[in-house]
Amino acid sequence: MLTDGEIQGVIDRVRGRVAAVEGRDRTGPALAAADELAASQAKLGDGIHPTIDAAVAAARRAFLAHGDKGLDSRRVIVNAIREAMHREGERLAYMAREETGIGRAEDKVVKNRLVTTRTPGPEDLEPQAVTGDEGMMVTEYAPYGVIGSITPTTNPTSTIINNSIAIVSAGNAATFNVHPSAKDVSVETIQVLNRTIVAAGGPPDLVTAIPMPTLDTARELMNHPDIAVLLVTGGPAVVREALRTPKKSITAGPGNPPAVVDQTADVEQAGRDIVRGGSFDNNLICTDEKTTIVVDTVADRLVNAMINAGAYRLKEHELKRLERVIFKELGPPDRPGAINPAWIGQDASNILAEIGVQADPAVRMIVAEVPRSHSLVWTEQMMPVMPVVRVNDLDAAISLAVASEHGFRHTASIHSTNVDAITRMARAMNCSIFVANGPNFAGLGENGEGFTSFSIASPTGEGLTRPRTFSRVRRVTVVGSLRIV
Repeated sequence: MLTDGEIQGVIDRVRGRVAAVEGRDRTGPALAAADELAASQAKLGDGIHPTIDAAVAAARRAFLAHGDKGLDSRRVIVNAIREAMHREGERLAYMAREETGIGRAEDKVVKNRLVTTRTPGPEDLEPQAVTGDEGMMVTEYAPYGVIGSITPTTNPTSTIINNSIAIVSAGNAATFNVHPSAKDVSVETIQVLNRTIVAAGGPPDLVTAIPMPTLDTARELMNHPDIAVLLVTGGPAVVREALRTPKKSITAGPGNPPAVVDQTADVEQAGRDIVRGGSFDNNLICTDEKTTIVVDTVADRLVNAMINAGAYRLKEHELKRLERVIFKELGPPDRPGAINPAWIGQDASNILAEIGVQADPAVRMIVAEVPRSHSLVWTEQMMPVMPVVRVNDLDAAISLAVASEHGFRHTASIHSTNVDAITRMARAMNCSIFVANGPNFAGLGENGEGFTSFSIASPTGEGLTRPRTFSRVRRVTVVGSLRIV
């Protein structure tokens, strides 16, 4: 429900835009802007507010009401969210693909299902008790307040669902500034969440957003005095912006995950896993395999296994064409290049068609054998193009993996049956997620064990976020009492 002041603000802005249209340009950008503004106002309600200030204020009211209801209410709300997203997840996934134009809709369905079922809920906040001769101590997890969340275009619905379950489970409210390229599906997701929360007995506006997010509104959210904690999922620029604020910032930044294959690996399985993982949602997820580094003695077998698993191997002249298409500028040796954003998240068959190669739409990945210095190795390209680098031995493979990951400490993987090799690489990479003998999405809980997060806070060290991440740790000590044994 909008306040009188909010309604008047909307009216004033619409009047101002209409005046601009009538006074200057009835067919140009001003008219388009007025139409867009009018459309955005139609989306208000169910957690959507005209301004960041209004959205944060509403979330603050919801947070106070949410806290009064207790843990049982949180459990009911989160279970209702899971049920709703089981129903709506596929529809929202296809909406995301339609609006953003990137990724694979069927993989986005998997992502929505994954966060719906495997994001931890209030059970993550189990208190810890210690008793002894000196008495009793209890550690509990308390909410912060309103969490300000920035979400990406790569995983718009899955990030919102994941963040909302974790933040609400911890007793907080959330205000989102979503990516402008995914604003419609993000607004739809937030409105479904709000209707679900209210139907489950929760307060309105526990999750809020605005209909027209921009860089300016993102900065406004990050600097808003009533935002207690920031959760930023995005690239280096937005992470740096968040870390410049005085607030506690939980930042999920970029990754460039290497996959190492050594001479002891099950090579056929490694080829299948790398194609499955590296092509998942057309390589949009930061955890997806971005580079394959293989010991030379098994390299031919690995590439053949990747082809058998649905990849296309580029010829040398085709690689040159590919470079001109997907890079705006190749980087110098051992340095990233500048990717052409038009090809991010596109199907492998479409990229191949652009360079004159007709391929079956079922082709999931493009394999390019390159030297270690090539820009493909050093760039997080976020498309199903897999550089494969041959090295002499495991030491060289691990050394290149560490260097090409750029110290993001995000994700890495190895295919090996040698436990010493697995251990050595895991220690060297020092990543939030390390996968052995599986596709990287196993580290998110898909065909692997463990809980799911789509905000992986490597820059600030929290790793896979969960309700505890959004909780203040509080201790109560009773001296000399409450030990009953």
